[in-house]
Amino acid sequence: MPEPAKLRNVAVVGHRGTGKTSLIEAILFQSGAVNRLGTVEAGTTISDSDEDEHKRQLSIAMSLEHANWQDRKLNLIDVPGDPSFQGELRTAARVVEGALVTVSGVMGLEVGTSRAWKLAAELGLSRVVFVNMLDRERADFFRTLEQLRSQLSTRCVAVHIPVGSEHELTGIVDVLHMCAYTSPEGSKEGEPGPIPEDMADLVAEYREKLLDAVVETDEALMERYLEGQELDAHEVATALKAAVTSGDLFPVACGVATKNLGTHALLDLLVEGVPSPAKKASSIDVDGASTALFVFKTVADPFAGRINLFRVLKGRATAETTLVNLRGKGKERLGTLLELQGKEHKPALDFGEGDIGAVAKLKEAQTGDLLVDKDVAVELPDFGFPEPVMSFAITPKSKGDEEKVATAIRRLAEEDQTLRLRRDQQTGEEILSGMSQMHVEVALDRARRRFGVEVELHPPRVPYRETIRREARAHGRYKKQTGGRGQFGDCHIVVAPSDEGYEFVDKIVGGVIPQSFRPAVDKGIQEAMHHGELAGAPVQGVRVELVDGSYHTVDSSEMAFKIAGSMAWKDAYMNADPVLLEPIMELEVTVPDEAVGAVNGDLNSRRGRLQGMEPVSGMTTIRAEVPMAELLTYAQSLTSMTGGRGDYSMHFLRYEDVPSHVAQKVIEETRREREAAKA
Repeated sequence: MPEPAKLRNVAVVGHRGTGKTSLIEAILFQSGAVNRLGTVEAGTTISDSDEDEHKRQLSIAMSLEHANWQDRKLNLIDVPGDPSFQGELRTAARVVEGALVTVSGVMGLEVGTSRAWKLAAELGLSRVVFVNMLDRERADFFRTLEQLRSQLSTRCVAVHIPVGSEHELTGIVDVLHMCAYTSPEGSKEGEPGPIPEDMADLVAEYREKLLDAVVETDEALMERYLEGQELDAHEVATALKAAVTSGDLFPVACGVATKNLGTHALLDLLVEGVPSPAKKASSIDVDGASTALFVFKTVADPFAGRINLFRVLKGRATAETTLVNLRGKGKERLGTLLELQGKEHKPALDFGEGDIGAVAKLKEAQTGDLLVDKDVAVELPDFGFPEPVMSFAITPKSKGDEEKVATAIRRLAEEDQTLRLRRDQQTGEEILSGMSQMHVEVALDRARRRFGVEVELHPPRVPYRETIRREARAHGRYKKQTGGRGQFGDCHIVVAPSDEGYEFVDKIVGGVIPQSFRPAVDKGIQEAMHHGELAGAPVQGVRVELVDGSYHTVDSSEMAFKIAGSMAWKDAYMNADPVLLEPIMELEVTVPDEAVGAVNGDLNSRRGRLQGMEPVSGMTTIRAEVPMAELLTYAQSLTSMTGGRGDYSMHFLRYEDVPSHVAQKVIEETRREREAAKA
């Protein structure tokens, strides 16, 4: 159980395809945690263990690994870079002190990296950047460094530079300690050696830039530096460490993860630069408790049951510890503690303050819960999970599996809280929502493998509404004689548009309809409004006045007046200029500057109305109002237009009239569906 000062908790973040998983593999290999260097292509990395991750060759869920270096324990969280799984980024960022930000030396700064950087800044995380893939064609460390400085922060400063470029890359130089690292492919990096003679001037240039940046953060060093005194590497390294811890500088390292090049120097940088839990207090205040655990991730394992990943905020977690869940106030006994290395689970005796571990088979604990030894008043953090942007209607492939499917997806939603399942009360469909089509498909693949349920996806129905635009009057009369007592109900109503939702106003004078029958007219009208006469959609925004009628002392009944009310409503509705309404969404799209024209043109073609644009550091945020019906396939289109670099979010804004040519298509389609259902 390492003491807090010897722990380093780091989330490895960045855009999809920048080599996060390969970099963690190199760190594990270099530190001796594993004895071979696995690859993503072969499906042999420690981080990516899921079948879907092997098939798609990308990370889908966060994974926890650990390594030891220079007598420190390094907890690493491999965070998926695809925007489909950005909920994992928000989860991981809550339990670390630092972020290791990976950037492709070929592609440069990408939207996923910018998103991760912004979140790390909001949470005050220390950041170390690793420019990866420098052995590939068109890779350029120095171009990427300038991008980082211009688009992320001018406080990004190179601490390592490459020796050679592209296919001729042979090593990296630590410009502070004036030494070079090389790594024969597939081997561990050895101890550093001298810098190549032909790089002396370039190394001197970047060492001076580093010194300039570091001394600006330390007044005592600045004074000596300006006086021309020589600063030794150790005192500069100490000042650099303090600057990284405080967020005043962001060191930029480089290398090639798949060849284990640059890993040795990066490990030194992480254990020296990223603050320990002892240096940085948790954002969750647990004063009054002696032991506190924050559950930040729940994994639904078909064999081991639920596994909860936790961070020890205070005290020590042992297998005998019993804690109170502040959400439900139930008691939880920590039975089987686990130390995770990817998919491998090893029993653990305990975890100390600041450490990250796992526990199996807790009764009720789930993501976001706080387990404490005393019932204390604590404000739990808001993960700020983004709202799902893509929805599908789902149906089980086997009849009778509805409950089984719902249970499986609820289990998966405990694991991934950007996944939502709900029943649409209007359409009667089960709607599964996620961050993208791939996100939903991955969830259903997991449901099939883990829980044995198979599901079909369909585009969801758009929840249209109907309303009226003018006043109309109608008479509903229901009379039925079948021998003996008959049925009789008679009412006159006036309908008009209303801004107050639905209103029913009783204006009967003189008892022409007894008081006991009037609510039945209201009920009949409301039931008829559930399915409008245009497209079968619910009707809203209507005021109904009951103004006249008649009754029979023997034959009148509540049922008769209910039917009379619905008859009057249908007659009045079709004479009141009925219109179809559609949901309008407020859309916010972030795209590279070069894609703005294409994206705006596409939004116009979707009947969108642009509300504004805001360019920031090579990216532009576009705000628009767009009908929901036009956004059902937007994710795929945006990916195509931006090469996967676009991102968007949306939420419901209001209902508006559907243009007549579009409304007619919807009405005709509804009519055909009704006829097909009758047949």
